[in-house]
Amino acid sequence: MQTAVITLTTLLSVAASVLAVGLLVASQAPFDRAFAKQHGAHLTVQFDGSAVTAEQLAATAHVSGVDAVAGPFAVSSVRQGTPEGAPPGFEPPPLTVAGRTAPDSPVDEVSLIEGRWAEAPGEIVLEAGARHPDMRTGDGLVAGETELRVVGIAESVGESAEAWVVPAQVAGLAGAESDYQMLYRFTDAAASADIAAGRDGLAAAVPPGAIAGTQSYLDVRQTAQENTAAFIPFVTAFALLGLAMSVLVIGIVVSGAVGAARRRIGILKSLGFTPLQIGRAYVAQALIPASLGAALGAALGNVLAVPLLAEVAEAYGTATVLIPLWVDVTVLAGALAVVAAAAFGPALRAARLRTAEVITMDQAAVGARGRRVRHLLGRLPLPRSVTLGLASPFARPGRSATLASAVAFGALAVTFAVGLGSTLIAMKTDGDPDRAGEVTVRTMPRPGPVPGDTAPAKAADPAAVASAIEARPETESSFLAAKTQVGVPGLTGGTPLVAYEGDSAGSAATMVRGRWFDSPGEAVAATRFLQATGVRVGETVTLAEQGRTVRLRIVGEIFDLGDKGMAVRTGASSVAGLKARFLPAEFSVELKSGTDEARYLGELNAALKPLGAEAAATEGGKSSVVRAMQALIAMLTLMLVAVACLGVLNAVVLDTRDRVRDLGILKALGMTPRQTIAQVLTSVAGTGLAAGAIGVPLGVALHGWVMPEMGRAVGTTIPSADIDVYDVPLLALLALAGVAIAVIGALLPAGWAARTHTARALRAE
Repeated sequence: MQTAVITLTTLLSVAASVLAVGLLVASQAPFDRAFAKQHGAHLTVQFDGSAVTAEQLAATAHVSGVDAVAGPFAVSSVRQGTPEGAPPGFEPPPLTVAGRTAPDSPVDEVSLIEGRWAEAPGEIVLEAGARHPDMRTGDGLVAGETELRVVGIAESVGESAEAWVVPAQVAGLAGAESDYQMLYRFTDAAASADIAAGRDGLAAAVPPGAIAGTQSYLDVRQTAQENTAAFIPFVTAFALLGLAMSVLVIGIVVSGAVGAARRRIGILKSLGFTPLQIGRAYVAQALIPASLGAALGAALGNVLAVPLLAEVAEAYGTATVLIPLWVDVTVLAGALAVVAAAAFGPALRAARLRTAEVITMDQAAVGARGRRVRHLLGRLPLPRSVTLGLASPFARPGRSATLASAVAFGALAVTFAVGLGSTLIAMKTDGDPDRAGEVTVRTMPRPGPVPGDTAPAKAADPAAVASAIEARPETESSFLAAKTQVGVPGLTGGTPLVAYEGDSAGSAATMVRGRWFDSPGEAVAATRFLQATGVRVGETVTLAEQGRTVRLRIVGEIFDLGDKGMAVRTGASSVAGLKARFLPAEFSVELKSGTDEARYLGELNAALKPLGAEAAATEGGKSSVVRAMQALIAMLTLMLVAVACLGVLNAVVLDTRDRVRDLGILKALGMTPRQTIAQVLTSVAGTGLAAGAIGVPLGVALHGWVMPEMGRAVGTTIPSADIDVYDVPLLALLALAGVAIAVIGALLPAGWAARTHTARALRAE
């Protein structure tokens, strides 16, 4: 039993620690190595070409804190032509094109992976992530209204641009005056505050309003590893919990082994064993099974990391990243050192015991402790087996305290896991601003073969669809949402733009700060977009499309997990000047109370079919990341609870064996097996209730600390309403988790005590 307890506790702590440290190191390593090799830009800045000159930009190299610069490069945002075979309504995203004469540069040394660099007008080099899967060097490409030939494929780890041409080519691509791009490296750039300070210094060195947009390398790195980054905070918390439980439970096991073998220790000492030999033996008793558990835990941690690190490999187009070997070795060595430290105290106590003392030690003296408490509890109107059980923890307060600590950790883990799961569900719901309607109407039917129809599909007229929806008397309200990609100065590839028409738009949106837009020229944006652009609520952002621009004032920060947290949302009238081509729109429809949804859908689809539209019940999206998180949380929680139960099991077995003579006397006086089980279970139930009352608040506090860290790890701010998921009934139920853990851990020794024969118990020493 002791071997199993030590093995499992070590397995858990090592598996969680390898997973946490390995994810942190392995997910950052590809980006950091490539960024260092290419001398990536800490800050990419796009300047308004009409507000600043090239000479003024060159002078920014001398701004305090700037270590190296590259540029100015002419830059423009253009849109590619629609590729053949694209689905109906598909519009390629904007392409950020910079003019550079060569890939070499003091900052952002672009790496050519195929072909050559552009040497003349009419040639273009594409960033690897921006090309279509079937595109090769030598293929043609339409940028704006200009036909170009792809002569090379390159990579820029900092994503300074998505394509490069010779400088003379840039001005004519979009039919408008181009802006300037500058790439900066700072002496201090480890944190967002350093990047913000550098940006402020640059803004002070140029005319007001000259900075059109910025992009920090920290946001690029965060986007590349967002899925793995989300796991790190809560896996780290479980790893620390597992480590703490390892120290506690291993201490309980070794201490119990010492207590149960005092007479044997005395005999060994009388035979000539030295204190060092005895202490070393008990440390080895812990280290041998711990080594097995650590090896299994390291293997499990590596296996769990494989699907998560596959996301990193996909982001960089490399082979699957593995946890470095040094992480496994370091965690293994650290875990075994912790085990040795946890076992050292009890082992040292065993080594210092006097020979005569342990040989003549009277166990009856131990059983006499807590007699006054037993007498006091015996006056309660409860069965005698229950009062004896309630008094048991006072006979050995030290052992009871360690048992309570193990149960408290288990209750903490359960509380933390319930909070994590509840918050993830709430985030999944609140992270979709367009979830309001029970019915979704698509102006483009779902793709599928239509017998005898060879004509290309076309989107239905939104106005006609809106009339059909409003004609239904069961319709409470509806709004239209259309999406496209537009350019944003400073951001490569632009950003998703969602334009709304309808009164109920935004009714289900969860605001982090500010408010939903309600006037022309206003917009809301997701947290990551604001971080990536450096725009604050109340400031303006410029959207561009084929040389046309509009300026929108951001009036609110929205909790939005879609589109990688980069969407801008506004009214259709606010962006009409862009004349952008939107993807086929969707309507979100709310129904009046009591409406038969199936009947409504049948009648509405009959009216929509001639228009080429389709209505269906709104379906909640499924996130593979959330499912993976929930599965990992459940597994780690079950492992922690199992270890807590094993800690209880070990403590109760020791306590029951120490009091086996008392058990025999009680059986001789008429105590039945059922009463024996009740006594043993009652002896831990009270301790479990007290431990639960301690562990639950700690679990709530841990959840309140980890969830904001998870939000920051993926570049969003989780609303406080999604973090405050505990109510009074739930907390009361969770407090009983301590009782459940204690009772489950005590079931096996309770059954053993009930089956022990009276005569055997009376003869036991």
